[in-house]
Amino acid sequence: MVLAIRTLILYSIVILSLRIMGKRQLGELQPSELVVAIMISDLASIPMESVEIPLFSGIVPVLTLLVAEVVTSQLSLKSKTVRKFLSGEPSMVIYNGHINEGEMRRMRFNLNDLMEELRLNNCPNIADVEVAVIETSGKLSVIPKTEARAVTVEDMTSSTISKGGLPYMLVADGRLNKYELMRSGKTAGWLENELKKRGVNGVRNVFVASLDMDDKLFVQLKEEKQ
Repeated sequence: MVLAIRTLILYSIVILSLRIMGKRQLGELQPSELVVAIMISDLASIPMESVEIPLFSGIVPVLTLLVAEVVTSQLSLKSKTVRKFLSGEPSMVIYNGHINEGEMRRMRFNLNDLMEELRLNNCPNIADVEVAVIETSGKLSVIPKTEARAVTVEDMTSSTISKGGLPYMLVADGRLNKYELMRSGKTAGWLENELKKRGVNGVRNVFVASLDMDDKLFVQLKEEKQ
């Protein structure tokens, strides 16, 4: 009976910890989140197996990991450097229909792996792929070429078909992404003018700004500026 009660207490604490860490913990785990999840399960199992070990010895480490994960998550929200260190960055293995061999070698991703992931994404013909990105979770995201993608409602109601491709994330959380701006072929002056047309005073007030292949700019202000 004592062992059962200890097990239920630790079970409740682990469930509570995962709920506090956020819903993403239940989906695709980032490297740091995977480490925390494994450590929490191991720490909880030790006092669960033996009544000789004080229950407090299992609860304290679990709560410590919980606090550490919440703090690092908050830091990653504020700092791109921390976010990059904890989770890494997405890697483009195909861009503009061209396979990036150097990036594939760096990710230790061979052609067999690539073709398998493309098939799982319902895109068996590599010639139909415009962009393929290995996400920080390890999954492959695929954007097909315009002529290979399924017809959308917008395509049926518009006289022109929108282009496929990976949008340019020009601004994220008030910070200008110079690499994405260069990749889009636009300038900082152009972006400032576009923001002024929308009544936005400066990049720092923008939560997200992205540019698609049809040169359509999407802008959303930070909540306190809306």
